[in-house]
Amino acid sequence: MDKKGKSRKKRQGIKLPKAGSSPGLVYIDENSLKPVITLHKINESTFETRELDSLSNISQLLSDKNFTFWVEIKGYNSAELFETLNRELNINRLILEDITRSYQRPKIEEYDDYVFAVSRMLLLDEEKNLENEQLSFILTDNALITLQERYSDCFGPIKQRLKAGKGNIRIAGSSYIMYALMDIIVDTYFEILGVWSEDLDLIEDRLFDKPDRSFMFDIQLIKRNLINIRRVAWPERDKLNDILRSHSPLITDQTKLYIRDAYDHCIQIIDIVESLKEISASNIDMYLSIVSNRMNEIMKVLTIISSIFIPLTFIAGIYGMNFAKEDPVTHQLMPYNMPELYASHGYLYTMIIMVVIAILQVIYFWRKGWFK
Repeated sequence: MDKKGKSRKKRQGIKLPKAGSSPGLVYIDENSLKPVITLHKINESTFETRELDSLSNISQLLSDKNFTFWVEIKGYNSAELFETLNRELNINRLILEDITRSYQRPKIEEYDDYVFAVSRMLLLDEEKNLENEQLSFILTDNALITLQERYSDCFGPIKQRLKAGKGNIRIAGSSYIMYALMDIIVDTYFEILGVWSEDLDLIEDRLFDKPDRSFMFDIQLIKRNLINIRRVAWPERDKLNDILRSHSPLITDQTKLYIRDAYDHCIQIIDIVESLKEISASNIDMYLSIVSNRMNEIMKVLTIISSIFIPLTFIAGIYGMNFAKEDPVTHQLMPYNMPELYASHGYLYTMIIMVVIAILQVIYFWRKGWFK
C-alpha cells in the first residue's frame, strides 16, 4: 500500500429524508443516472435478453407462466419508473421509498403477492476505495426485479450460467435466481476480505522492516473498511436466516436448501472480519511498541553520552573558573585559590584524567550491558 492511504478515504453521503416528510415519498436525486432496463426471459431451453425503453405493460410481459423473468433496472432518474411499478405490479409506496432511499440495511419483507429484499453490494475501485451500493429485490411467482442506483455489475458469472443453461438456475424459478444473486454478493465479500488480508500481510512486512508514518494511515483505512463490511455482514446474515424461516410460497424449499449454504458463508465472513480486526489492532499495538522501543533506545544513547560528559563537564567547569593563585598586581599569594593554575603540564594532565574517566565509564556501561 502506498503512502497516500490517508487520501483514499472516500466519504459517501446518506440521503436522509427531511423530518416530517410524508411516508412513501419516492426520492429522485437530480444527479441520479438514467434508467437502463434489461429483461431476461428464461426457461429450460431458452435464455433471451433485450433492452426495454420503459416498464409500460410490464405486467403483460411477465404474465407468461412458461418462463421465468429477471428484470434488471439500473438508474433511478425517472419518477415514471416507480409510478409504473406501483400501478402495474401494485408495489407498496413504502417499498418504493426504501428502494430510492438507498441507505437501507439488508432485510426481507413479505407481502401477499411479492417479497421485497435488500442486499448491500460491495465493490473495490481501482484505488481500493470501498463502494457500498444497495441492491433491491422484488420477487414474484415467476419474476425477479432487481434495482440499483449505478451501472456497476458483479453478476457476470450468473449471466454466464444462464447462457450455459447448466445446473438448476434455469429451471428452479425466480427465487433461485434471487438466491444466486445474493450468493455472488456474499462471495464478493470473500474477495474483498482476501485483498485486505494481503494488504495486512504487506503492512506486517513493512512493520518488521522499516515502519513509517504512512503505516498508521493504511491500517486505519483497513480498520474503517472492516467496520463497514461488518455493518453489512451482520444484517445480511439475519436476512438469510429470515429467508430460511420464511413461510412464503414464493420461496421454494429447494431455494432454502441453497440459502442455508449462503448463510454459512455469511457466518464465515463475520469470523474473518473479526480476525482481520484483531490482526489490525495487534499490528497497531506492535507499531506503537516498536516506536516506543526505538525512542527508548534513543534516550538510552543520549543518557550514556550525558553520563560520560557530566564528570568531564564538572572538571572543565572547575578549572574554567580561573581563580588565580597570585595577585597579578601585587604578586601576593592568595590562599585557597587554584594551586594547579600555574602547574607545569597542567592542561595535559587534566586532559589525560578526563580521557581516563571517560574510558572507565565506557567500560562500566559495557559491562552493565548498556551497549547491547
